[in-house]
Amino acid sequence: MKDLRIGEGYDVHRLAAGRPLILGGVAIPYQRGLLGHSDADVLLHAICDALLGAAALGDIGAHFPDDSAVYRNISSLKLLNQVSLILENSGWRPINVDSTLVMEEPRVADHIFNMRKNIARELKLEVTSVSVKATTSEGLGFVGLKEGIAARAVALIESA
Repeated sequence: MKDLRIGEGYDVHRLAAGRPLILGGVAIPYQRGLLGHSDADVLLHAICDALLGAAALGDIGAHFPDDSAVYRNISSLKLLNQVSLILENSGWRPINVDSTLVMEEPRVADHIFNMRKNIARELKLEVTSVSVKATTSEGLGFVGLKEGIAARAVALIESA
């Protein structure tokens, strides 16, 4: 019988002028983007942490430190691909991912399917095994003040 594990991930990044807004590997038209060492794709970072956590393999910062020039402005799709390889080399494979973006604006409904396709491709999953949702914080907190974007993710993995 295969071993099943569940992992949870959370990430947040500040919005800043002069940066592209990349979510789920998709460039979203908006006047600000997320500030971070990489492309600051908050959604993919939460998913990476959920997958690594499920396998008890640390977190994204342990594998891709933000003080390393190697990861400066790197696409988080590349990080997700590396996480997929780390899991595989450790005897795990993803089964499904469920994620939620928490943001006031911009609206991302038209981009969600492309986000799901990107995530599924990097994790070698069917798009039907990847869920991306978006919600607001009803004007509360840093998200409600449009200072940043947060993301949550859960992932189910199984022993290979």
